[in-house]
Amino acid sequence: MIEVSRSLYRASLLVVLAASVLTFGCSKKPKQVTAPPTEAPPPAAAQPTVTLDASPTTLEKGDSSTLSWTSTNATQLTIAPDVGTVAAQGSTKVTPASSTTYTITASGPGGSANATARITVATAAAPTTEPTQDEIFIREVRDAFFDFNKADIRPDARTALSQTASYLRSYPTERVTVEGHCDERGSTEYNLALGDRRASAVKQYLVSLGISADRINTVSFGKEKPFCMQSTEECYQQNRRGHFVRSR
Repeated sequence: MIEVSRSLYRASLLVVLAASVLTFGCSKKPKQVTAPPTEAPPPAAAQPTVTLDASPTTLEKGDSSTLSWTSTNATQLTIAPDVGTVAAQGSTKVTPASSTTYTITASGPGGSANATARITVATAAAPTTEPTQDEIFIREVRDAFFDFNKADIRPDARTALSQTASYLRSYPTERVTVEGHCDERGSTEYNLALGDRRASAVKQYLVSLGISADRINTVSFGKEKPFCMQSTEECYQQNRRGHFVRSR
Protein backbone atom coordinates (compact mmCIF):
# COMPACT_ATOMS: atom_id res chain seq x y z
CA MET A 1 0.00 0.00 0.00
CA ILE A 2 2.83 2.31 0.77
CA GLU A 3 4.55 1.49 -2.58
CA VAL A 4 1.39 2.47 -4.52
CA SER A 5 1.15 5.77 -2.77
CA ARG A 6 4.73 6.50 -3.54
CA SER A 7 4.19 5.66 -7.21
CA LEU A 8 1.17 7.94 -7.41
CA TYR A 9 3.08 10.70 -5.69
CA ARG A 10 5.95 10.44 -8.15
CA ALA A 11 3.57 10.39 -11.09
CA SER A 12 1.74 13.47 -9.83
CA LEU A 13 5.01 15.27 -9.27
CA LEU A 14 6.12 14.52 -12.83
CA VAL A 15 2.81 15.80 -14.20
CA VAL A 16 3.15 19.00 -12.21
CA LEU A 17 6.74 19.55 -13.40
CA ALA A 18 5.80 18.92 -17.03
CA ALA A 19 2.91 21.31 -16.79
CA SER A 20 5.15 23.97 -15.26
CA VAL A 21 7.71 23.55 -18.04
CA LEU A 22 5.03 23.81 -20.70
CA THR A 23 3.49 26.84 -19.06
CA PHE A 24 6.86 28.63 -18.76
CA GLY A 25 7.79 27.81 -22.35
CA CYS A 26 4.52 29.13 -23.79
CA SER A 27 4.53 32.36 -21.80
CA LYS A 28 8.13 33.41 -22.69
CA LYS A 29 8.21 36.23 -25.28
CA PRO A 30 10.74 36.11 -28.17
CA LYS A 31 13.73 38.45 -27.85
CA GLN A 32 13.50 41.55 -30.15
CA VAL A 33 16.59 42.59 -32.25
CA THR A 34 17.22 46.40 -32.24
CA ALA A 35 19.06 48.01 -35.25
CA PRO A 36 22.15 49.99 -34.31
CA PRO A 37 21.62 53.79 -34.39
CA THR A 38 22.79 55.57 -37.61
CA GLU A 39 24.95 58.71 -37.48
CA ALA A 40 23.48 61.95 -39.00
CA PRO A 41 25.36 63.21 -42.12
CA PRO A 42 27.52 66.30 -41.55
CA PRO A 43 25.88 69.59 -42.63
CA ALA A 44 26.70 70.84 -46.14
CA ALA A 45 29.36 73.55 -46.41
CA ALA A 46 27.90 77.04 -46.72
CA GLN A 47 27.98 78.83 -50.09
CA PRO A 48 30.51 81.72 -50.15
CA THR A 49 29.28 85.29 -50.54
CA VAL A 50 31.28 88.31 -51.68
CA THR A 51 30.78 92.03 -52.41
CA LEU A 52 33.00 94.49 -54.28
CA ASP A 53 32.71 98.28 -54.47
CA ALA A 54 34.79 101.04 -56.10
CA SER A 55 35.08 104.63 -54.97
CA PRO A 56 35.05 106.73 -57.03
CA THR A 57 33.68 104.94 -60.07
CA THR A 58 34.67 107.68 -62.55
CA LEU A 59 38.23 108.95 -62.89
CA GLU A 60 40.42 111.20 -64.93
CA LYS A 61 43.30 109.33 -66.52
CA GLY A 62 46.12 108.97 -63.98
CA ASP A 63 43.86 109.18 -60.92
CA SER A 64 43.23 106.31 -58.47
CA SER A 65 40.15 104.56 -57.10
CA THR A 66 39.74 102.37 -53.99
CA LEU A 67 38.35 98.84 -54.30
CA SER A 68 36.68 97.52 -51.11
CA TRP A 69 35.33 94.01 -50.52
CA THR A 70 33.85 91.66 -47.90
CA SER A 71 33.20 87.91 -48.02
CA THR A 72 31.85 84.98 -45.99
CA ASN A 73 32.53 81.25 -46.12
CA ALA A 74 35.46 81.68 -48.52
CA THR A 75 38.95 80.25 -48.21
CA GLN A 76 40.47 82.02 -51.21
CA LEU A 77 39.73 85.35 -52.91
CA THR A 78 41.26 86.87 -56.03
CA ILE A 79 40.63 90.15 -57.85
CA ALA A 80 41.28 90.53 -61.57
CA PRO A 81 42.75 92.20 -63.45
CA ASP A 82 46.13 93.06 -61.93
CA VAL A 83 45.30 92.79 -58.18
CA GLY A 84 45.59 89.03 -57.50
CA THR A 85 44.99 87.16 -54.21
CA VAL A 86 43.47 89.18 -51.35
CA ALA A 87 42.28 88.66 -47.77
CA ALA A 88 38.71 87.82 -46.82
CA GLN A 89 37.97 91.52 -46.54
CA GLY A 90 39.91 94.69 -47.19
CA SER A 91 40.62 97.44 -49.69
CA THR A 92 43.26 98.44 -52.23
CA LYS A 93 43.97 101.31 -54.60
CA VAL A 94 44.01 100.83 -58.36
CA THR A 95 44.96 103.21 -61.17
CA PRO A 96 43.49 101.83 -64.40
CA ALA A 97 44.81 103.25 -67.66
CA SER A 98 41.39 102.86 -69.27
CA SER A 99 37.84 101.96 -68.25
CA THR A 100 38.02 98.59 -66.46
CA THR A 101 35.63 96.10 -64.85
CA TYR A 102 37.20 94.46 -61.78
CA THR A 103 35.97 90.97 -60.76
CA ILE A 104 36.44 89.36 -57.35
CA THR A 105 36.08 85.57 -57.09
CA ALA A 106 35.52 83.94 -53.69
CA SER A 107 35.86 80.16 -53.42
CA GLY A 108 35.50 77.69 -50.56
CA PRO A 109 34.22 74.21 -49.68
CA GLY A 110 30.67 75.31 -50.47
CA GLY A 111 31.41 76.55 -54.00
CA SER A 112 32.30 79.96 -55.41
CA ALA A 113 30.80 83.43 -55.88
CA ASN A 114 31.68 86.51 -57.94
CA ALA A 115 31.13 90.26 -57.74
CA THR A 116 32.17 93.09 -60.06
CA ALA A 117 32.84 96.82 -59.93
CA ARG A 118 33.42 99.03 -62.99
CA ILE A 119 35.68 102.07 -63.02
CA THR A 120 35.26 104.47 -65.94
CA VAL A 121 38.29 106.49 -67.01
CA ALA A 122 37.18 109.70 -68.67
CA THR A 123 38.79 110.51 -71.99
CA ALA A 124 40.08 114.05 -71.98
CA ALA A 125 38.64 116.06 -74.82
CA ALA A 126 41.22 117.34 -77.23
CA PRO A 127 41.70 121.05 -76.77
CA THR A 128 39.98 123.02 -79.47
CA THR A 129 41.51 126.14 -80.89
CA GLU A 130 40.00 128.50 -83.36
CA PRO A 131 41.84 128.56 -86.68
CA THR A 132 43.76 131.72 -87.45
CA GLN A 133 42.72 133.91 -90.33
CA ASP A 134 45.82 132.81 -92.24
CA GLU A 135 44.76 129.18 -91.82
CA ILE A 136 41.24 129.97 -93.05
CA PHE A 137 42.69 131.89 -95.99
CA ILE A 138 44.92 128.99 -97.05
CA ARG A 139 42.05 126.53 -96.67
CA GLU A 140 39.41 128.46 -98.62
CA VAL A 141 41.20 130.64 -101.20
CA ARG A 142 42.06 129.02 -104.53
CA ASP A 143 44.52 130.13 -107.21
CA ALA A 144 43.66 130.37 -110.91
CA PHE A 145 45.86 128.45 -113.41
CA PHE A 146 46.49 129.37 -117.05
CA ASP A 147 47.40 127.75 -120.35
CA PHE A 148 50.79 128.37 -121.94
CA ASN A 149 51.20 131.94 -123.21
CA LYS A 150 47.58 132.83 -122.33
CA ALA A 151 45.73 134.98 -119.80
CA ASP A 152 42.21 133.62 -120.42
CA ILE A 153 40.21 132.37 -117.41
CA ARG A 154 39.75 128.63 -117.93
CA PRO A 155 36.68 126.70 -116.66
CA ASP A 156 38.66 125.22 -113.77
CA ALA A 157 39.89 128.72 -112.90
CA ARG A 158 36.28 129.98 -112.80
CA THR A 159 35.45 127.30 -110.21
CA ALA A 160 38.50 128.19 -108.13
CA LEU A 161 37.79 131.94 -108.28
CA SER A 162 34.15 131.38 -107.30
CA GLN A 163 35.38 129.76 -104.08
CA THR A 164 37.81 132.63 -103.52
CA ALA A 165 34.98 135.12 -104.01
CA SER A 166 32.92 133.26 -101.38
CA TYR A 167 35.77 133.73 -98.92
CA LEU A 168 35.98 137.45 -99.68
CA ARG A 169 32.22 137.83 -99.22
CA SER A 170 32.42 136.01 -95.89
CA TYR A 171 35.19 138.31 -94.66
CA PRO A 172 34.36 141.75 -96.04
CA THR A 173 37.35 143.44 -94.40
CA GLU A 174 39.84 141.14 -96.10
CA ARG A 175 41.99 142.52 -98.91
CA VAL A 176 44.08 140.43 -101.29
CA THR A 177 46.89 140.80 -103.77
CA VAL A 178 46.87 138.76 -106.97
CA GLU A 179 50.35 137.75 -108.12
CA GLY A 180 50.78 137.00 -111.85
CA HIS A 181 53.27 134.13 -112.46
CA CYS A 182 54.68 132.45 -115.58
CA ASP A 183 56.83 129.44 -116.41
CA GLU A 184 60.51 129.84 -117.32
CA ARG A 185 60.07 129.98 -121.09
CA GLY A 186 60.35 133.36 -122.78
CA SER A 187 62.18 136.53 -121.84
CA THR A 188 61.95 138.26 -118.50
CA GLU A 189 60.22 141.30 -120.02
CA TYR A 190 57.68 139.21 -121.90
CA ASN A 191 56.79 137.16 -118.85
CA LEU A 192 56.43 140.25 -116.65
CA ALA A 193 53.86 141.57 -119.12
CA LEU A 194 52.12 138.17 -119.35
CA GLY A 195 52.03 137.92 -115.55
CA ASP A 196 50.44 141.35 -115.35
CA ARG A 197 47.70 140.32 -117.81
CA ARG A 198 47.02 137.19 -115.80
CA ALA A 199 46.75 139.06 -112.50
CA SER A 200 44.42 141.63 -114.10
CA ALA A 201 42.24 138.89 -115.61
CA VAL A 202 41.82 137.30 -112.16
CA LYS A 203 40.92 140.65 -110.60
CA GLN A 204 38.33 141.42 -113.27
CA TYR A 205 36.71 138.03 -112.85
CA LEU A 206 36.39 138.55 -109.09
CA VAL A 207 34.88 141.99 -109.71
CA SER A 208 32.35 140.33 -112.04
CA LEU A 209 31.41 138.08 -109.08
CA GLY A 210 30.61 141.12 -106.92
CA ILE A 211 33.92 141.71 -105.13
CA SER A 212 34.87 145.39 -104.85
CA ALA A 213 37.89 146.29 -107.02
CA ASP A 214 39.46 148.33 -104.21
CA ARG A 215 39.90 145.15 -102.19
CA ILE A 216 42.13 143.58 -104.87
CA ASN A 217 45.67 144.62 -105.76
CA THR A 218 47.73 143.08 -108.57
CA VAL A 219 51.44 142.55 -109.14
CA SER A 220 53.45 140.59 -111.73
CA PHE A 221 56.48 138.43 -110.93
CA GLY A 222 56.75 136.92 -114.41
CA LYS A 223 59.08 133.92 -114.18
CA GLU A 224 61.13 135.25 -111.24
CA LYS A 225 59.40 133.38 -108.40
CA PRO A 226 58.55 129.88 -109.65
CA PHE A 227 56.63 127.46 -107.44
CA CYS A 228 58.29 124.43 -109.06
CA MET A 229 61.90 124.32 -110.27
CA GLN A 230 61.90 121.41 -112.73
CA SER A 231 61.77 121.90 -116.50
CA THR A 232 58.70 119.70 -117.06
CA GLU A 233 55.21 120.45 -118.28
CA GLU A 234 53.82 119.51 -114.86
CA CYS A 235 56.10 122.10 -113.24
CA TYR A 236 55.35 124.68 -115.92
CA GLN A 237 51.61 124.33 -115.20
CA GLN A 238 52.15 124.96 -111.49
CA ASN A 239 54.04 128.18 -112.34
CA ARG A 240 51.39 129.60 -114.71
CA ARG A 241 48.97 131.01 -112.18
CA GLY A 242 47.28 133.93 -110.49
CA HIS A 243 48.29 133.47 -106.88
CA PHE A 244 46.55 135.06 -103.88
CA VAL A 245 48.19 136.51 -100.78
CA ARG A 246 46.55 138.40 -97.95
CA SER A 247 47.15 142.15 -97.98
CA ARG A 248 48.31 143.37 -94.56
